[in-house]
Amino acid sequence: MTFTLEIDAATCIRCGKCAKVCPSQVIVQQEPGGPVSVPRPADCIRCGHCAAVCPTASVRHGLFPPETVHPADRTLLPSPEALMLLCRTRRSNRAFSRKPVPHEKLLQILEAAHRAPTASNRQQVAFTLVTDPEKLRFVSRFTLDTFTAVARKLENPLLRPLLRRIAPDAYRYLPSFHRMQREYERGNDMILRGATALILIHTPRDNAFGTIDSNLAYQNGSLMAEALGVSQFWTGFVYMALRHGKAERFRRELGIDGIVHAGMALGMPQFLYPNYIDRRPIDLQEE
Repeated sequence: MTFTLEIDAATCIRCGKCAKVCPSQVIVQQEPGGPVSVPRPADCIRCGHCAAVCPTASVRHGLFPPETVHPADRTLLPSPEALMLLCRTRRSNRAFSRKPVPHEKLLQILEAAHRAPTASNRQQVAFTLVTDPEKLRFVSRFTLDTFTAVARKLENPLLRPLLRRIAPDAYRYLPSFHRMQREYERGNDMILRGATALILIHTPRDNAFGTIDSNLAYQNGSLMAEALGVSQFWTGFVYMALRHGKAERFRRELGIDGIVHAGMALGMPQFLYPNYIDRRPIDLQEE
């Protein structure tokens, strides 16, 4: 991608902020108060730090034209106390009502997730929003079918001695696999818990930081969901099934090109939690 990046010398006040925040040192100021230059524009990672920090709109970046750069009223940011309360009250509430999540709230959750940081600002995180009840049932059924196949292998008398040595932790999930299957047959889906929406977060196959980027996006979206009064939880069983099942079939059915690293099941809550609980002390080492 080609783009222009230059400094408007007529309006630049030479504060040097753009050079200080540039992670790739594309923008350079040789000495305080000196002229600002862009000797290596091709190395720009398109993060926009320079345009966001410039107080005089002197950074001319082809990817961030003036109409995309907006003043931030930091007085509107939540107080530290409000943000801490949000972190303390966020829970993986699986008690969903049958009321669908309003579409505008889903879009706000997606935008919050989309604004999460990514490694080297590659911004390759993509989202698949599933609200079709048939597709949601497919996700649950795929997960349960995968667990059934895994359980058969774990219980195979010929394979058991080997699997107990190489995958001993897998056996602690066996009772859960059987219980989830029994509950599903009774009409109780323990995979998505009656969620009316599911966000699957994925990146291209060659993204080495895909898992990290996707889960940073998840947490952003999770906090926005809590702020909007939407309940959600991380779909760990679906993630596990994709690591042990026919992931290509799953991706093909949902039109996903890439690797799914995280999923967020969402629904309107039957009730909210009136309390939050203190956690154990932070495990902190200072040196």
